[in-house]
Amino acid sequence: MHEEPQADGKPALGNRWPEAVTSAVLIGIAILVIVDSLRAGNGWAEDGPEAGYFPFYIGLLLLGASATVFISTLSRWRGLNEVFADREQLKCVAAVLLPMTAYVVAIAGIGIYLASFNLIAYFMRRHGKYSWAVTMSVAVGVPMVIYAVFERWFLVLLPKGYLMQWMGL
Repeated sequence: MHEEPQADGKPALGNRWPEAVTSAVLIGIAILVIVDSLRAGNGWAEDGPEAGYFPFYIGLLLLGASATVFISTLSRWRGLNEVFADREQLKCVAAVLLPMTAYVVAIAGIGIYLASFNLIAYFMRRHGKYSWAVTMSVAVGVPMVIYAVFERWFLVLLPKGYLMQWMGL
């Protein structure tokens, strides 16, 4: 990705690449939604709309908006590249994005409860600077409440992961 210097001399990320990549990904998602809506049926049946009726039109709207942004970005590619984010802002985004990505990946292996415990404990200690007592209380308590509400009260099973399945939980 191309970086433009800021007034203070520090490099900053321009907005061309983030706009182009994001709109291209959204175009792909829109096409996927439209194709799947056609597969599921996007018409009107005797008893109302078919399963793909509303997703089809949402996909069309998403496709139109994303294509507009993509074409607009390409048409002004050689013009002024406004600052999207400086290094400090990107560090703040990475400080949240990387642990959240690890959380999503960890759910498959250790389950949502242990992954949630780790994520809550990490954020409370690293970014909130809470004491160990408060951190452990919340990090243990929140997954327990989620378990009670979803698994016991609503009878909705949440992902246990391979570790908890192996342990028989």
